[in-house]
Amino acid sequence: MTLKFTILGCGSSLGVPRSDGSFGNCNPKEKKNYRTRCSAIITSPKSNTLIDTSPDLRFQLLNNKITKIDRVLYTHYHADQTHGINDLRVFYIKNKKRIPVYSDFETKKYLLKNFKYCFKNTPSYPSILKIYPLKKNNIFKDSNIKLNIRSIKVKHGKIECSAFVINNKCAYLSDVSLVYEKDFKYFKNLKYLVVDCLRYNKHPSHFNLSETLDLIKVLKPNKSILTNLHSDLDYNKLKKLLPNNVVPAYDGMSFNL
Repeated sequence: MTLKFTILGCGSSLGVPRSDGSFGNCNPKEKKNYRTRCSAIITSPKSNTLIDTSPDLRFQLLNNKITKIDRVLYTHYHADQTHGINDLRVFYIKNKKRIPVYSDFETKKYLLKNFKYCFKNTPSYPSILKIYPLKKNNIFKDSNIKLNIRSIKVKHGKIECSAFVINNKCAYLSDVSLVYEKDFKYFKNLKYLVVDCLRYNKHPSHFNLSETLDLIKVLKPNKSILTNLHSDLDYNKLKKLLPNNVVPAYDGMSFNL
């Protein structure tokens, strides 16, 4: 039975177009330039594992016909990864069962402080989520399907973020400015590398294009997919600059694991 990885959103924190309608350098006639904020999902016939709750989560789930969420893993606590959390309510309403959420300690603190009503019963609403610590190895079994998600810390500007390696086949590093050399071994020679590539120019919290390509040369995945794309990066113009085994992401892009 097959696991499928889908990039629900591949845009940077403002999305493309921005809320003021600006596409930046992106051609609005190209559908792949319409980018919602970063989120991804691993689907199987038995369960759906969501990575991050983008502010655009409702739209993403509708677009991809996702009708159930069995668990959520968070990369970090920034708004563009967390502020769609309220859109998980419908899945509790359907199943009357709290959804397990996995995060590091800093993300847990942020979620409990800012979205307390999701985790604690109130007179008006029952809690919809139950939070668990994100482990180095997170194993989920659904019937005869095993999902192994290794969590690895990477730098994301001034904070650390969790990158995920899924069944030793695919790595997801949506927000990263540095991968520690000691951890290269976990990311090398994978089938897929989905990796941050914010823009052409340097940025303090994200890889730019040249940094991303340098990392790809070291890690040598079969195929690399660039995500967290800012409005500086037009899909077709960027694609022409990339090696054959590197492509820009687009919302809804999927592949089998």
